[in-house]
Amino acid sequence: MNQGFEYRASIGREADGLTVLSYLAGRYRHSHESEWRDRVHRGEVRLEGLATHEGCLVRAGQCLVWSRPPWEEPSVPMGYALLFRDDHLIAVAKPRGLPSLPGGGFLTHTLLHLVRRQWPEATPAHRLGRGTSGLVLFARTAAARRALAAAWRGRTVEKVYRALVRGVPAAAELTIDLPIGLVPHPRLGQVHAAVTCGKDAHTRARVIGSREGNGLLEIVIATGRPHQIRIHMAAVGHPLVGDPLYASGGGILAEAGLPGDPGYWLHAHQLALTHPETSRTLRLECPPAAMLRP
Repeated sequence: MNQGFEYRASIGREADGLTVLSYLAGRYRHSHESEWRDRVHRGEVRLEGLATHEGCLVRAGQCLVWSRPPWEEPSVPMGYALLFRDDHLIAVAKPRGLPSLPGGGFLTHTLLHLVRRQWPEATPAHRLGRGTSGLVLFARTAAARRALAAAWRGRTVEKVYRALVRGVPAAAELTIDLPIGLVPHPRLGQVHAAVTCGKDAHTRARVIGSREGNGLLEIVIATGRPHQIRIHMAAVGHPLVGDPLYASGGGILAEAGLPGDPGYWLHAHQLALTHPETSRTLRLECPPAAMLRP
């Protein structure tokens, strides 16, 4: 069991005048309205620091807090490997199945929690999906954190992945320029997918082998949109093997899983960036599993 957690929300203007129950059920669709009603009745929800009731009206600017009692988190791989460390940066290898950050029922069973046990100052520069293995970079100082954030915004970090996709692409190399935005999801309300009016996203893929009729790809992404590789490969007819969410052609599967559900094969293989202190190029590598080697 963990120690529980307080989830805080600032009421926006669009929610002004809603009841507490309507706000919670509409914003946090991972739980049914009846579950939120029970939490309110148990006194777990506070509005502006005071216990509230389901029919209380919320106002823009107010703070709503759900004090979630301790819970038993799902079992996941609880380990990682150290790949690089100096006074400014830490790079680790995340196993497939371990969440990077808290969310979706995970709090202490996360890479962030494990890394901070040894380095409390560590701040992640990016994140990988739960089902994605590989290289994750952390900053150890405020200056390193600012430099890494600027590098990611400026798209100066080279990010190389390995992926196993359904079917072998006919072309040895693919360039995919498809915008990514939000589409409806039956359980979450919205998830990211390929849409014409989304944000720009650029992916380059190269076939480097095959596994029983499936393609082994090396993939470089210039942008870092949510689930970009999974979305782009599905959109061109080659979704990742085992992907529970994205269908061939770019749509959402009829029996749609959740974005964080594992099962697919994707690995963050290499990062190249300018070191925030020395200004030299730092190249990092995390060896992939045998399934993702040529």
